[in-house]
Amino acid sequence: MVPLSRNLAAALAAALVLVSLIAGCAGVDADTADPTAADGDEPASSESSVPGFSLVSDAFAEGEAIPVEHCLDTVNGGRNVSPPLAWSGAPAGTRSFVVTLIDQHPVASEWVHWVVVGLPPDIVALAPGASGAMPAGSRELDNSFGSAGYGGPAPPAGTGAHDYRFTVYALDADAVDLPSQPSAGEIAEALSGHILAEASLTGTFSQ
Repeated sequence: MVPLSRNLAAALAAALVLVSLIAGCAGVDADTADPTAADGDEPASSESSVPGFSLVSDAFAEGEAIPVEHCLDTVNGGRNVSPPLAWSGAPAGTRSFVVTLIDQHPVASEWVHWVVVGLPPDIVALAPGASGAMPAGSRELDNSFGSAGYGGPAPPAGTGAHDYRFTVYALDADAVDLPSQPSAGEIAEALSGHILAEASLTGTFSQ
C-alpha cells in the first residue's frame, strides 16, 4: 500500500503544479492584454481628439435649446443671428480653424447650416452675429440653403427636436480645398488628414 500512496501523492502534486501554471498563464494574459483593444460596447476614440480642446457658447450649453434669435428668420421670432462661440486648448502647430454647423437629425440628411474656413490661429472666438463680418483671411462658404454664411435652425414642423452640432477643427494647414457649397461629406473629405483636434457643441431646436 505504501508504493500506491506515494504514487497517488506524486500525481496530486503534479496536478497542483499544472493548475498553478495554468492560472499563472491566465493572469499574465489578462495583465498584458492590449489596453487599446476596442470593447464591443464602447466606440473607439477619435484619433484627432485632444484633451483640453473645448468649444462653448454663452448662448446655450451642451444639449440645451438654442435661443430662437439664432434661428432662421423664417422661424417665428428667428433673427438668424449666429451665436457666440469660443474655443480653447488648441494644440501646438495649429495653422487655421474651420467652424461648421450641421443638423444631425435623420430628416435633415446632414444639412449644412454654416461653414467658416481659414480662421487664423490667433482667433479663438466669434462674437454674436459674427457671420457676414469674419476676421481677415477667413471666409464663409454657402450653406445648404444656398446662401453664404450662417443659416440658423429651421427644422420642419412635426419632426421633433433636431440636434445642431457646432464643431471647430484645428488644422495643420492654412487652407483646405472645398467647393463653394460643400456637403457634410465633402467637408469631412477635405479636412481628412489635416485635423489636429476637434471640439463640438450641440444645441437643440424644434417647432
